[in-house]
Amino acid sequence: MERRTRTYLAGRFADYYRGTAIQLPPAAADREWGHIPFTGGDGTTMVRHQSLLGMPGGPGELGSFLADESPQHVYFSAARYDDPHDRTMAEKGWNGADLVFDLDADHLPGVDPETATYTEMLAACKGALEDLLDVLTRDFGVRDDEMEIVFSGGRGYHVHVRREGLRGLDSAARREIVDYVRGVRIDEDGLIAKRPNERGTLQKRIRAEGGWGRRVHERLVDYTETLREMSETAALERLQQLDGVGEKTAQTIYGVLERNPEGVREGNVELGPGAGTLVRALAERVLDEETAPIDEPVTTDVRRLIRLPGSLHGGTGFVVRRLDRESVAGFEPTRDAVANRFRGQRVMVDVTDPGPVPVGEDGDDSFRLSEGTQSVREFVGVFLLARGRAEKTTG
Repeated sequence: MERRTRTYLAGRFADYYRGTAIQLPPAAADREWGHIPFTGGDGTTMVRHQSLLGMPGGPGELGSFLADESPQHVYFSAARYDDPHDRTMAEKGWNGADLVFDLDADHLPGVDPETATYTEMLAACKGALEDLLDVLTRDFGVRDDEMEIVFSGGRGYHVHVRREGLRGLDSAARREIVDYVRGVRIDEDGLIAKRPNERGTLQKRIRAEGGWGRRVHERLVDYTETLREMSETAALERLQQLDGVGEKTAQTIYGVLERNPEGVREGNVELGPGAGTLVRALAERVLDEETAPIDEPVTTDVRRLIRLPGSLHGGTGFVVRRLDRESVAGFEPTRDAVANRFRGQRVMVDVTDPGPVPVGEDGDDSFRLSEGTQSVREFVGVFLLARGRAEKTTG
């Protein structure tokens, strides 16, 4: 990034902070704060071990601090401390931490950052976010008012869970939560239990009361009801789409399901030959489709710094945006995370990396720019400059 570009971005970031009221997280004065300034060279310098109480003017002057310093990135700690400004972690006096989940499009299964467009990656990451929120609310009982959903400003999302009973969890306990959310080590023993039937005989039944067992049971009931609405030929073809189910096994399973639909609703895995194969195949689908590929180190790190909602992401110029639960589905980052401060005027940039730009007129990858000096809308220019795809020029 050339000096002129760096100076321009720092100035416009400062203008944004002068006109923006940043909402502080709970217990803001008990958290460590950090930022990365706009500096020359290829490296980055993290300024951390800061406290709001140590800033000029105290906690109420965060906005002035950001406007004066105009940082490229801004962070605060998930943890709360007695002395957040102490430079020695052992002496900060740890008082618990929010349970934070991070989804990054770079790390999603099935997404290749080398071939997927920015828009495609963001869409895939929002799908993973929906899965995560579903697990948190249905399986852990987290209420909407106990979590904060945030678009990271880059390629992903953060979810901060602020339930007092979870704040004191250590890294090992948080890793167990990660394993559950990711579906790690979920096997037949965890999904199925031996329980007595009406005759007192032990039978294998799906643990349908909650967790992944409930999800597999719901999938089994829905799947078999769909099969019964089909013709036999169509149902057999559908069954053979499952892993491990051939023509003969499909016929066996179909016959079992036709004879004992009540057993399916009860979660009985011993309905007859092939029933176990069906349950295992559906369980694999559930774990593949409903788990959330969260970034383990973020959740297990009890001293993690995380991006400040309302701040600007120095790699895109987008706002790190808070989201209501009901607004997630309709949220479009390349449209809704654009700072209003960067709308309404045009800037001259020298495009060095031409091609599709996801923040054009339509907010998708259909907008393309050619190489060379040209006038663009400012929010497009800020995105290109922050991504290293252009340099600021005069005009």
